[in-house]
Amino acid sequence: MVRCNHKIKRSGSYMKLKKLIFIALAAVMVVGAAGCGSQQKADGDKSSSAAVSGSITGSGSSALLPLVKDAADKFKIDNQGVSISLNAGGSGTGLKQIADGSVDMGNSDVPAETKLSKDQVAKLVDHKVCVMTVATIVNPDIGQVVKSLTTQQLQDIFTAKITNWKEVGGPDEAIILVTRPQTSGTRALFKEYAIKGAEESSNKSLETDNSGLLVQSVAQNKGAIGYVALPYLINDKTVSTIAINGVAPSLENTYNGTYAVWGYEHIYTSKEPKAAVKAFLDFVLSDTYGQRIEELGYGVSSKMQTKEVH
Repeated sequence: MVRCNHKIKRSGSYMKLKKLIFIALAAVMVVGAAGCGSQQKADGDKSSSAAVSGSITGSGSSALLPLVKDAADKFKIDNQGVSISLNAGGSGTGLKQIADGSVDMGNSDVPAETKLSKDQVAKLVDHKVCVMTVATIVNPDIGQVVKSLTTQQLQDIFTAKITNWKEVGGPDEAIILVTRPQTSGTRALFKEYAIKGAEESSNKSLETDNSGLLVQSVAQNKGAIGYVALPYLINDKTVSTIAINGVAPSLENTYNGTYAVWGYEHIYTSKEPKAAVKAFLDFVLSDTYGQRIEELGYGVSSKMQTKEVH
């Protein structure tokens, strides 16, 4: 009986040991499965945010160019396989080139409807990326004296009815117009909202749609006046801005509706853009990049308090 009891005890211990081994093996299998699942999830996350490759070409608005270039530099940090080529040339040029398929993105200060036919517009998708304020600028020798112009004075200056600064309270000095070509979207905005539809006089000798060059021309020519997108004036001390009817060109005044010379900035694409183009636009319109918009001098569309459509 004693021997039999001993055998039973040994048998019981063996069963307990076997059970413990089974539990341990099961635990190892669970951990292994969890690890595999975590790895699959990590791989899935990596795949969902995988870098894209390919080429992107864009042209058009010189006013939007600083933002698009900045976004391209940041986009390429995580997408080194993408080549991005960007040119200005004016909104009209950008819209024409996206319409005929020669570029992937057409950048414009104005809606495509103002430059293209209905059939051409129907083939495009409009991506509103930000708000752009247009500022009137003058050579510093004028800015020291003339701080503000009325809408009528501005209209008379740009239509060459007023040709000397003394007629608007400035020095006895000839007014030098620095103008933009007909293809310019910035010109279209200025015409509609600053000089109320009047036809701007042309000064071919100083005409340009290169906003950086326009600022230089105003800075280097005494008595000069022109207009440019606000982002080109960030940290610039070479020219002076002019208020219109006492209201300064600023983001705050654009947001609250007291400054009227502004417009939405558009990037137009085909209805089925390439993967790289779609990824780039998703980046530009993301909350992450949205933080950069005001730093560059552009306005955030959601902050606009005015109901006026530009």
